[in-house]
Amino acid sequence: MNGKIFKRKIYSKLLEWKNNRNGKSALLIEGARRIGKSTIVEEFAKNEYETYIIIDFSNLDPKVNALFDEMYDLDSFFLRLQFFTNVTLYERKSLIVFDEVQFRPEARQAIKHLVAHGKYDYIETGSLISIRKNVEKILIPSEETKLEMYPMDYEEFRWALGDETTPMLLRDSFEKRRSLGDDLNRKLMRDFRLYMLIGGMPQVVDVFLETNNFTAVDNQKRDILSLYEEDFNKIDITNKATKLFDNIPSQLSKNKTRYRINGVLNNQAISQVIETINNMEDSKTVNIAYNVSDPGVGMNLSVNTEAFKLFLLDTGLFITLAFKEKDITENVIYEQLLSDKLSVNLGYVYENVVAQMLKASGNDLFYYTFKNENSNHYSEIDFLISRKNKICPIEVKASGYKRHASLDKFSVKFSNRIGEKYLVYTKDLRKDGDLIMLPVYMVPFI
Repeated sequence: MNGKIFKRKIYSKLLEWKNNRNGKSALLIEGARRIGKSTIVEEFAKNEYETYIIIDFSNLDPKVNALFDEMYDLDSFFLRLQFFTNVTLYERKSLIVFDEVQFRPEARQAIKHLVAHGKYDYIETGSLISIRKNVEKILIPSEETKLEMYPMDYEEFRWALGDETTPMLLRDSFEKRRSLGDDLNRKLMRDFRLYMLIGGMPQVVDVFLETNNFTAVDNQKRDILSLYEEDFNKIDITNKATKLFDNIPSQLSKNKTRYRINGVLNNQAISQVIETINNMEDSKTVNIAYNVSDPGVGMNLSVNTEAFKLFLLDTGLFITLAFKEKDITENVIYEQLLSDKLSVNLGYVYENVVAQMLKASGNDLFYYTFKNENSNHYSEIDFLISRKNKICPIEVKASGYKRHASLDKFSVKFSNRIGEKYLVYTKDLRKDGDLIMLPVYMVPFI
């Protein structure tokens, strides 16, 4: 385990699983590569169990790997596992971790029998777990409790910087609908833009804390992007996934109502790449917002799976991908973005970070488009989320916040379905009638 151990919210969910399930199910943690799954699981194993064994299927001793070919005698399997790893296992007091389990699908299938055996706890981690080729030859065990993990959210990022106070201040302000003042908001926005630039990948945050150098940060992000592209090439030899991924910033910057597949892949139709899109979604490297035709609490019932927008899982990676044409995203770009002085429309960057924060808070992503009366133009609601029996429309503005025509028209059209409605922007918290004008750093509390 390399690098600093950061405080992560998922730790409490691991504890909840351990205490509530009491060995009756394994825990499967899914997420993109380099978000810190293995690190937090090892920290959890050290703190909460007497002993543990981590079996890393991406780099495993052949003698240990061979044990999984003969699991008909579990008592013998565990004796040999303890011998080869030199770790003693204690009944109900030890944890076995299957790390990068996608490389050994048979081990995942064996979870059913291991859980039934009942002596130890099991955590599985991995990326690309749901990719079809990794599961098509096995029976998926029902004895799995699934948990999705994401990059560090803004609160975790502030913790990493040694700041416990700001997240509490923001939550208090949101819950009481209390403005913080323009001067304080300017400081809070500068702090938040730092998060947008660096992102929430633990290795990147660690590099920033160690070096305080944006070029070093950018190099680390480029390494992660290259790793994702290598993974795409393994699951899609046609290179379609890599092209679709690399064009996410460009597609968002064009402010279209959907991702235009034919503009990236030589006039191919969505039907020709739907499996590729599904694989990208399963890789957890992208967040997908789907268009709905009937916005309501059952939005999955009216989803158009051929109309969607793609966002990166991490806005720090998004910034680097947006400037990929340069060998290094120069420090001056970072400085200008941090000061909000770069001469580029940053609306699509804010859309990406809002998508990231909504997803990390447990929301599925949807949006809605509708044709304006007496016009060929369309209006759009950037995001729709459900709260109880109502929907909350969200419009994202990087500038020009005084007009919100799309949100106003939507509110009239679906007035009986709307709970709270939000205009997410860069200014202080305010209310405009029944509209909540929310600074972007408060989105996680919606």
